[in-house]
Amino acid sequence: MKVNITGRKISLRPSFTEKTEKKLAKLDKFFEDAAQADVTVVPEGNMRKMEITIRQGGMVFRAEETAQELEEALDKLVDKLVRQIRKNKTRLEKRLREGAFMEEPPAEAEEGDYRVVRSKTFPVKPLDVEEAILQMNLTGHQFFMFRNMDSGEINVVYRRHNGDYGLLEPDAD
Repeated sequence: MKVNITGRKISLRPSFTEKTEKKLAKLDKFFEDAAQADVTVVPEGNMRKMEITIRQGGMVFRAEETAQELEEALDKLVDKLVRQIRKNKTRLEKRLREGAFMEEPPAEAEEGDYRVVRSKTFPVKPLDVEEAILQMNLTGHQFFMFRNMDSGEINVVYRRHNGDYGLLEPDAD
C-alpha cells in the first residue's frame, strides 16, 4: 500500500511518519499493492485531528479521530479501520486481497444482510445548493437529495459532524 502523510499547518516528525507507515502496514493483508492511503494531520487548538482515507479499486475506507497526542489518534484510527473491514468482512471478501481473512481470529457475530425497511419516492426538484440546504433544515433531516439547477445532475447535501455542510456530486468516471 502506498502511504501519503500530510501535515497541514503542522510539521510532522520523521519518527511519527515512520510509526504511521509501520502501523498502516498492518492493513497490507487486506489491500493490494495499488491501494493508496492518505493520512492528514491538522491542529485544532491544543488537539490534533487525524484522518486516514484508504482507496482501492473504487472502494473508500475513511476514519478520523481527534486527540491530544498524534500516536493516540493513530492507534485509534487503525483500530477503527480494522473494525470497519471486519464488520463488513463477508461483503468485502470479493473486493479485497484474496486470502486476507484466512488467518483471521474469530470476529464478533456477523450481522445479516442489509435490510431496507422503508422505501420512499418523492419529486426531485431543480434547486441550487443553498435552497437544498434550506429544505434539508426545514425537514429536519441529515441529508437532502435534489437536482442541481446548475449542472442538471442529482446531488445530495448533508450535515457534517462539526455543523458544516457537504455536497455529494456524481463523477463522470
